Amino acid sequence: MKDENAPKPHQNSGLTRRDFIKISGVGVAVPLALGPTVVHAGGEDVAVHGPGKVPIALNVNGNELTADLEPRVTLLDALRDTFNLTGAKRVCDRGTCGACTILLEGKPVYACMVLAIDAQGKKITTIEGLTDGGALTPVMQAFVDHDAQQCGFCTPGFIVATTHFLQQHPKATEDDIRRGLSGNFCRCGTYDGIRAVALSKTASAKSTSTSDTAVLEGGSL
Repeated sequence: MKDENAPKPHQNSGLTRRDFIKISGVGVAVPLALGPTVVHAGGEDVAVHGPGKVPIALNVNGNELTADLEPRVTLLDALRDTFNLTGAKRVCDRGTCGACTILLEGKPVYACMVLAIDAQGKKITTIEGLTDGGALTPVMQAFVDHDAQQCGFCTPGFIVATTHFLQQHPKATEDDIRRGLSGNFCRCGTYDGIRAVALSKTASAKSTSTSDTAVLEGGSL
């Protein structure tokens, strides 16, 4: 007579631990690959890109540049690694030092804090785009004249930031310059030289303004 309480032999379901992990992985991956391309968020439809590479077109220094990039790629990485525009430097990579400063729609921004995909349709100017036929701009030449660089890593960002600042504040005081360029750091400590660059250009602007006034008033130089 069989003992009904005796333990029954284990039946193999045919599903191993490795198979279970594979199935679970597929279940997680399928929604990413087959999910919707548009979601409704914040009261509007938002396009979903990725996770793979997608076509991206950037207007950089007046040129249309295209590439297939993952949506997570920053503008800095796209400029340096994809388009070989290495003027903007990667130093902190967290938006604190200003070495990667570029102009986006005419305003200085940290390229490491902007996604390349979000910069589409906007005018991008790097330090390479400030030059005219490869010649140094007046601000670039002033950096040389005032010995305002050492290791050079912060220099491109400072030149871009200084160029924009002087365009907006041609008659800035030294205190204005300190505040206006406070978003860029120089670990070599060449701040005196950098301030001298800006002051030399504001002095020129003030001198020109005085001369123009004298001419308008009938005076002589």
